[in-house]
Parts: sequence; C-alpha cells; structure tokens
Amino acid sequence: MHRITVRDSWIAIVCCLFVLPALAGDWPRFLGPSGDGKSTETGLDLAWPATGPPLVWEIEVGDGYTMPAIADGKLFEFDRREDRARLTCRVAATGKEIWRQEYPTDYEDLYGYSTGPRGTPVIDGDRIYTYGVEGKLRCHAVKDGKLLWEVDTVKKFGVVQNFFGVGSTPIIEGDLLIAMVGGSPDDSPGIQSGDVKSAGTAIVAFDKKTGEVRYATGDDLASYASPVLTTIEGRRWGLMFARGGLFGFDPKNGKIDFHFPWRSKVLESVNAANPVVAGDRVLISETYGPGSALIRVKPGGYTLVRKDPPRDKSLASHWATPILHDGTIYGCSGRNSGDAELRAIDFDDGKVAWSKPGLGRVTMIHVQGHLIVLGERGRLFVVEATPAGYTEVSATEPLVTYPAWNPPVLVNGLLFVRGADKLRCFDLHAKRE
Repeated sequence: MHRITVRDSWIAIVCCLFVLPALAGDWPRFLGPSGDGKSTETGLDLAWPATGPPLVWEIEVGDGYTMPAIADGKLFEFDRREDRARLTCRVAATGKEIWRQEYPTDYEDLYGYSTGPRGTPVIDGDRIYTYGVEGKLRCHAVKDGKLLWEVDTVKKFGVVQNFFGVGSTPIIEGDLLIAMVGGSPDDSPGIQSGDVKSAGTAIVAFDKKTGEVRYATGDDLASYASPVLTTIEGRRWGLMFARGGLFGFDPKNGKIDFHFPWRSKVLESVNAANPVVAGDRVLISETYGPGSALIRVKPGGYTLVRKDPPRDKSLASHWATPILHDGTIYGCSGRNSGDAELRAIDFDDGKVAWSKPGLGRVTMIHVQGHLIVLGERGRLFVVEATPAGYTEVSATEPLVTYPAWNPPVLVNGLLFVRGADKLRCFDLHAKRE
C-alpha cells in the first residue's frame, strides 16, 4: 500500500490551481509535450531555500527508473512491487490513487540493477501505453485502467534480453505507436556474446488501437534512446538512435532513408540519449566511445557536419538527453559520477562554452530561461540557461534518494521528482502574500 503524505495547507491551493484556464498544459510522454525537455510555463518561483520548494505530497514507489506521465489532472506512475509490474492512476494535485492495474513479471537484470520498468507511460487521449522492462507493450483505458491490448515483444520478435532490459519509451504518430524493439532470429546467443544478429525489427509500428503490427523495419538491435519525430522542410521524419547508430525513416511506412553508424567498440555499451533536432540538423551523443556527432539529414541520406575528435570530446552523454536553447546545447557529459560535468556547448561548432564538475550525473528540464537540474543523489539546482557562464540561482540539499536518474516533470506549476523509493511533488508557483 502506498503511503501519501500531504501538507493540508497546500491541498486547497493546488486543487484550485488545476482549474485555472491560464495554466500551462500537460506532460503526457517522456521529456514533455514536445519531447525536448522544455516547458512553456511562466510565473514560477525558481529561487528556493536549501530545503527546496514547498512539498505538496509524496508517495512510496516500487522498483524502476520511470517518471510519471500527466494529463487532464491525472498522473500515471509505472513501477514494480515484488513480482508484479504496476500502472497506477492518481490525482496529480494530491497523489490520491484512482485505479491500479498489475501484471506478473519475472525480469532479472543481467548486471544487478533495478528489476522495474525504465520507460515512461505514454498518454494519448483516452488511452495510456506502457512498455515494460521485460518487453510487455500494453494499452489501457485512461478512465478505469481496462486492458485494451497487449503484445509480448520479446516472444513475438525474438528479442534477446538487452543489458538492462527494455528501456525505450514508444511514441505516437497519427494512428501508430512506434517502438524500438530490436528482435533477433531464433536460437540467437545472449547479448554478452557479442554475436547477436538483427531480424530487421529495430523499429516496429503498431496500430495504436488494436496492437496489430503495421510495419517492422531496421537492421539493428535495441538500445535505450526513445524515438523522436520531427518535421523537416514539410516532411515528417522519424529518428531512432538504436544500438548501432541512428536511423532516419518515414514514420508513416517505415521506409529507411539512412543509417548513420555511431557506437562504441566496447561490447558492454549503449546508446541512451535521444537525438536533438534543430532544423535539418540532428545531434547524437554517447559516452562509451565516439562521443557526439552532428549530421544534416535529407531524403535518402545525410551529410556529416562535425564529430568529436578521438580525444577531448565536447559532449559524451550517458543517459540524459541534452537540451537545446538559443543555439546552445546543455547536457551532462561523462560516464561516471566522478568525471561527469554539466556543460554548455555551441550546437553548430561543438565548442564548450563552460563546464561545471562536481554535480555528479544529472538530468534536466528547461523553463523560464533556466535549467532545473536533478543530480543523481537527489539535489536540485536551478541554473541560468546561458552560454556566458555557469550561474546558479538555487541549490538544495538532497530531496530524494539515490539513484535519481530520470529528469523532473513539470505540470501546472508542480514539479515531480523521483528517487529510489519515493515520488515527491513540489509547488513552484510564485510566492504569495
């Protein structure tokens, strides 16, 4: 049973705020409404004491690294308790549970990390989708949690268990749900053999209403980045940073335009940060080997704009997707806690404007010209999003416990932060009399 702690003095305020029409929208998927970690909200108080912004509520959570998806005042949290994966619907303003759906899971991590889900729930109108760490892709009704369809992608596509299970979040495009699957032929060896082949199912599009496969494409295995959709010169593009590199494809039919190889030579390595798009240019980055590369995409192919030199890489993203703001990329560079740095990098030429060590590995979102940065040990920082230098507005003591590995979520002035065992909700509304 979840335990909910609520400060009664904030309940009435927050519940009223959710009916004000001027408030900003929802956070229905990974990295927010536009999938780039940026919020359009205004009027927020970002100057916090060391104890952090006011706490509204908190709940205990099970195993996993997921953050909630939020729409229409409902919060959907996906975790695991013992041998059950759980999707829970709550009132976002209070944390009160509305319904819960569970299914059995026997996933065990190859490297001893969490046995819970990694992918964020995806809200699309009256439906909510989850992609479990064991490969179960499920669709529920938002209203009452009724299971509408389920696909076991591991069984259907012959997926060899990846290093840390399934960790990519699907995306909606029209009537399609597009997911990274990465299946293999029957009788394939384990991922640690280094000899796993692709069955041409790196990308799979499902009918979002029925779960039927509409197309499968891509000769590669799965990694941990999530698909990105964008429009370039009037054409829709899908971008998928799979295990071996970046696919550019037509999301309507799966036709592949190009595959840009980009992966470390180290067997035990992953691509995990999402591609970042500006116009017709796409930035990808990883931390185990080659670092970052910027390409220019075009129908049928790409051109390489720049790539990091073998040494002194400008950006080596581990799992945190960088944020682009006014021509500058802000991201966490470095594989381990001790060598990770928060950096500001020129998107065009890759030059490092500034770097800040000592924060550990961080994730972040952007709002009001600032970065809300979450350190993996639970500290929150507010930093000005400017290439002029590292300017810290706020820094808190640890507010959640290690590992805090997913970026915060911001909806209608409420900031949601997750650690190992708790999801906490904070109020960022401007100070009142």
